[in-house]
Amino acid sequence: MTELRPLPLSALVTRMFRELDETGSIFDLPRGAFFLGDRERDYSVRFHHKRAATALGPAAGPQSQLAQNIVLSWLGGSRILELKTVQINDELKIPRPCIDMQTVGYNVEWSQELRLEQSLEEYVKAAMLIDMLIASGALELAPGFTDTAWDMSVGYDLAGIRSDRVQTFIDGMLDCTTVVDRLRPQVPEAYRHYRDLDFPARLSDTLTLSTFHGCPPDEIERMIEFLLHKGLHSIVKLNPMLLGPDETRRLLHDELGYDDIRVPDTAFERDTRWDQACGFVERLGTRAATLGLGFGVKFTNTLIVENHRSFFPDDQKEMYLSGPPLHVLAMHLVQQFRATFGDRYAISFSAGIDRKNFSDAVALGLVPVTVCSDLLKPGGYARSRAYLVELRRRMDAVGARNISEFIDKSSTDGYVDGLTKDPRYAKANNVKLPPKIGSALELFDCITCDKCIPVCPNAANFTFVLPALEAPIVKVWREHDRWTTRQEGTLRVEEKHQIGNFADFCNDCGNCDVFCPEDGGPYIVKPRFFGSLADWTTFSALDGFVLEGDTLYGRCNSADYTLQPGAPRSRFTGPGFDLQVDQTDPLDDIQGQASGEIDFTWFHVMRWIRDAVYCDGALHYPALATNYP
Repeated sequence: MTELRPLPLSALVTRMFRELDETGSIFDLPRGAFFLGDRERDYSVRFHHKRAATALGPAAGPQSQLAQNIVLSWLGGSRILELKTVQINDELKIPRPCIDMQTVGYNVEWSQELRLEQSLEEYVKAAMLIDMLIASGALELAPGFTDTAWDMSVGYDLAGIRSDRVQTFIDGMLDCTTVVDRLRPQVPEAYRHYRDLDFPARLSDTLTLSTFHGCPPDEIERMIEFLLHKGLHSIVKLNPMLLGPDETRRLLHDELGYDDIRVPDTAFERDTRWDQACGFVERLGTRAATLGLGFGVKFTNTLIVENHRSFFPDDQKEMYLSGPPLHVLAMHLVQQFRATFGDRYAISFSAGIDRKNFSDAVALGLVPVTVCSDLLKPGGYARSRAYLVELRRRMDAVGARNISEFIDKSSTDGYVDGLTKDPRYAKANNVKLPPKIGSALELFDCITCDKCIPVCPNAANFTFVLPALEAPIVKVWREHDRWTTRQEGTLRVEEKHQIGNFADFCNDCGNCDVFCPEDGGPYIVKPRFFGSLADWTTFSALDGFVLEGDTLYGRCNSADYTLQPGAPRSRFTGPGFDLQVDQTDPLDDIQGQASGEIDFTWFHVMRWIRDAVYCDGALHYPALATNYP
């Protein structure tokens, strides 16, 4: 479903600690993918007035919205957490699908999908979860590797930022004591010793400003001025259109070969020009220094391009470009900015970062270096560990024991000038689509490659276990005061490993469909589970299951069913029937009423799903949502 439903802290705490103890993973990220630092090297950087154990962070995006996303980013080694941008208009209708990672990366999604109040709570929950993990001693963290900077992000105009609700959000980040104290009792009894931890009262006093494409430069300046006077160390995220139409198209078309990507003239006409940006940077830098606050810029926002592909809905005339080509554009802006301002202002960076170029960005002194698109590829959050492993290798190669020794800002020109000659940024190396094998997904069984699980930034897809099962596909109807049956085949489950989708975490972004080798989309075809009966009822166009009390509700092929266990008989209801049947032999001595033909296939499906997903002690999100409503 398109609405996100956060899990309560109690459910997340239970899942986090039990999963780590029982399987060695957290939210399906295996321990081997954690990056916990090392004692021989110091990866830390300064971010405004704070020490952060690494320069790596999730960009304000899908990896920094829900509490479990943020924890996963942290486990992968991110220590500057750029939280998802919030704004006053927090009930947006975002097109679906909204993320296209088939090639370089496009999206039509640009703001939070939670209410402002929910966003604040998710960020505080994430901080509490991380503090509990640290306090548990279950992670062998290197000394100092817990130092984490939380960077909020707001947008998109001055009126919205000054609104009461956005101000309440910012004030809550500056002092989250009230939220923390409200959440403390939610820590389950089994973990009650964490309730009295010294959780942070001030989660963040730094902010990255995100603006609309086309936001007037004087509006940008007024927003940062307002935030500075609120006492916030501030960064302004700038747009790639600052390069101007000629240079942008020269790089995209002539140098990199992306002749299919068209940047509309209007994108430049309505956006800030380079000279205007230089003007407000100079003035804002002076103002920040006067106030004793940090100020910097971020390169870059996404690039507006014409929607020339068939992935997004037809009414989306424009989309936003990320990935390899954006890296080249953004780095040219870094070069241009340093040629103008030298090292006077800090530069934050996010554009096409991956394992191979993360170290280059760190070597240029960019802080933080944040990632989004690459973490949407197979491996998901586990990919970020490789960034820091590669950084370690690169540091060792030059004998650097810390980031200060590794940084060479004078190398900016050499790095940027070489980008257009590096074939991995060119179109020719970014046109291959993820492989498809020509088969269609079904409710049960697939090739079980598990790609759909880590590519979901919200951890909505999960695995559950079914034994090898089979049941007759039988149609039953009442005829002449007796039950008549007709068998039409056999339903078989052959794979132990099954895929499910938790609707509360799934925003129908479509990313799992992109990387699934089979057709149909796991988030559409695989069993969907709702966290509440209310949502199962509200989203009546979607098939799926939910357990309420001891009754399993199911919607299959748009028909509603219920299965309520009993002894010796279970109650099975559906379109036009209400039956009492034997749990183990449902066709023996059926009792009840029916006005038409009954497909008993769904009796078996629902029984199997209930026993597998909602069994005692289950850690699947649907079961947790039932046990910790």
